[in-house]
Amino acid sequence: MEKKDAILALIPQQGILPLYFYKDTKVSIEVLKALYSAGIRAVEYTNRGEAALQNFKEMRKVCDTELKGMYLGIGTIKNGEMAQTFIDAGTDYIICPGLVASVAAVADKNKMLWVPGCMTPSEIIQAETLGAKMIKLFPGNILGPGFLSAIKEIFPGLLFMPTGGVELDKDNIAGWFKAGVCAVGMGSKLITKQLLETGNYAQISQDTEKVLAIIQSIKS
Repeated sequence: MEKKDAILALIPQQGILPLYFYKDTKVSIEVLKALYSAGIRAVEYTNRGEAALQNFKEMRKVCDTELKGMYLGIGTIKNGEMAQTFIDAGTDYIICPGLVASVAAVADKNKMLWVPGCMTPSEIIQAETLGAKMIKLFPGNILGPGFLSAIKEIFPGLLFMPTGGVELDKDNIAGWFKAGVCAVGMGSKLITKQLLETGNYAQISQDTEKVLAIIQSIKS
C-alpha cells in the first residue's frame, strides 16, 4: 500500500487528527510522545511560527527512531514552495487552511497526500477536480455539522474532516460523525495552551484517550 493510501485509511480509523504548534522544541517532542502513548498514529504539526521548521525536523528524527508507525504531517501550508520545504524535511502529508493549487501540484509530483481547507461547495468542487481525496472543513465551528449534512450527497467520493472549534464534548463530536465526517481535527480544545505551558503531558495523553474512546463508542 502506498503511504498516501495508508494515511487515508488511518485518519478515518483513528477518527481524530490532533494538531498543534509550540515554539519550544522539547515541548513539541514531548506532546508528540504523549499523543503516541495515547494511541495516536497520525499528527498534524502546524506551521505557525518561526520555529516550526526546525522543530519539525527534530520531531521527524524522534518519529523515525522512537515512535514506530507514527505519521507526521504539516499543517498551515499556503504555497508550493512551503510545501516543498516540508517535504524535504520529511513530512508524511500536507494540510492547508485553504485551497492552494500550487500545493496540490507539489504534493502530486511527490506522490503525497494533501488535504485542502474548504468552506464552500465551489471550493470543494475545485479541490475534487484537483484530485483531493480528503477535505478539511474549515473553520468547522462556523460551518457546523448541518453544512456537511446538506452537501455530503453531492460528494460521495470524498472524505470530510472538520477542524476549528470541535469540542471535547461527546454531543459535539457525535453531531459531526452523524453528519458524515470521517474524523475530526482537534487543536487547542485538546492540546490547550495551559497544558502546553505547564508541560502537563500526562493530561494531554489522558484527554486524547478519552476522545478516542468517545469516537469509538459513537462509531460502534
